[in-house]
Amino acid sequence: MQRRESIRLLLGFAAASPLRPQSAPGKAEDVLTPVNIHEFEEIAKRKLNRLAYDFIAGGVEDELTLRANRDAYARWFLVPRVMVDVSAVDIGTELFGMKLESPIIIAPTGGKNLVLPDADQVVAKAALATKTLICSATGVQKLLEDGQPLNWWTNTTGHPTKSAANGYARRIADQGGKGIVVTVDNQYQSNRDRNNRNRFDYGYMTSGVPKPDEKREPRNPALAAMWQPHTPNMTWDYIGWLRSGADLPVILKGIVSPVDAELAVKHGASAIVVSNHGGRQLDGVVGTLDALPDVVSAVGGKIPVLMDGGLRRGSDILKALGLGAKAVLVGRPPLWGLGAFGQPGVERVLSLLAAELKLAMALAGKPNLAAIDRGLVRRA
Repeated sequence: MQRRESIRLLLGFAAASPLRPQSAPGKAEDVLTPVNIHEFEEIAKRKLNRLAYDFIAGGVEDELTLRANRDAYARWFLVPRVMVDVSAVDIGTELFGMKLESPIIIAPTGGKNLVLPDADQVVAKAALATKTLICSATGVQKLLEDGQPLNWWTNTTGHPTKSAANGYARRIADQGGKGIVVTVDNQYQSNRDRNNRNRFDYGYMTSGVPKPDEKREPRNPALAAMWQPHTPNMTWDYIGWLRSGADLPVILKGIVSPVDAELAVKHGASAIVVSNHGGRQLDGVVGTLDALPDVVSAVGGKIPVLMDGGLRRGSDILKALGLGAKAVLVGRPPLWGLGAFGQPGVERVLSLLAAELKLAMALAGKPNLAAIDRGLVRRA
């Protein structure tokens, strides 16, 4: 029975699955149920307004870093072990006292409302249903007020003053937040060609994109190389500003330099996320999987190192764990699930990645996360 259930989880759905798209009117061919993240993206691309798809899928300028994140996984290979008892495989982990079902975390992502109204809350509900840690600035408050056991980290790009940072940290603690993720590589709005070409209005982030029959001229269209500051004055002192407001873990997201990793430890960061903002801030930055080993070495085990960027398969996650990541954050995959099928799509994407990771660990001879070591991964 256990084997039959595992096969069902890994390989497909029942014929009546809500995730089976209907054939388009006038077309005889049926759209197959998506069996991997890439196919979820294809379905979402067909359903989404071009403005929304380009905003989510696109990178900055020539998209060198966007491609580097994915290309890196082809440069690192797994070296599996055999003759290991993997009749039971545990992908659970613990982070800052939280027991997690898997090392997969929902990354903070902008633009969810471009996909569906109130999409932040929809994704939060999917996180709750799959017992997944979510990092999001919005959408979780109603669930927390209702007493739902949601594991939640907030996300911020910083505050200009110590008093503002203090107050923010206190509010997050009062709301039930279990960590503060600070995006440190977003000092200014980046130069994204797709958005510039589409005359994307950043007001759409809250209002949603215009409907096909709706005439709405963008009030603030994206401009090439627009100089739009976020928090350009943020320094390492910001960690202390947050800590003086609440006793919560402070996680810095956007570290790719080993020097910055050492400074993060020195200034009291609780953890860091090796990230280049999904290839959406500075083009030409190193892919995150390639950056991960040097950052892990610089940290020296003093704090957890997490990673995001380009993860599309359970084997991708396994490579990141083998190179020293404690956990990974996924950004675009949940949005493809959201765009394809709403909340059930998000849940399926998360369960699919977890199932793929579990199978990859079994085939690599790793019955639990503690068994994963640097010897598992080798650069081509």
